[in-house]
Amino acid sequence: MTTVGEFMTTRLVTMDGNDTLVAAAREMRDSAIGDVVVTDGDNVVGIITDRDITVRGVAEELDPNTTRLNQLTTKDVITVSQYDDAVSAADLMRTYAVRRLPVIEDGRLIGLVSMGDLAVEREPQSVLADISADDPNN
Repeated sequence: MTTVGEFMTTRLVTMDGNDTLVAAAREMRDSAIGDVVVTDGDNVVGIITDRDITVRGVAEELDPNTTRLNQLTTKDVITVSQYDDAVSAADLMRTYAVRRLPVIEDGRLIGLVSMGDLAVEREPQSVLADISADDPNN
């Protein structure tokens, strides 16, 4: 059995829900990532992606300088343990139509597993794995 911990990302970026969309977008740009985990102290309260900022923020004409992450954050986050089976994690992504799952251990965030991580691990010859393994082009 392949576990989530074998290939989860541990290079995490977290932000407070009171941070602005502009701050999150800059963090994503500077870190070459597409999402940040939104926290309240040590608790994971949601995830916000570059697509969330674009579709739910900018396209709705919300001011990215004043709109707070907690206004757009995807809440009710489904989480996994590093010891969970990778196939089960993929099933959760499919069931809940999400592309990322925070990895929690003893109540704290220790990693993130994405659909791309699963593709690289489970189907290394797939197009998604190829794209996910590539360096960012921005």
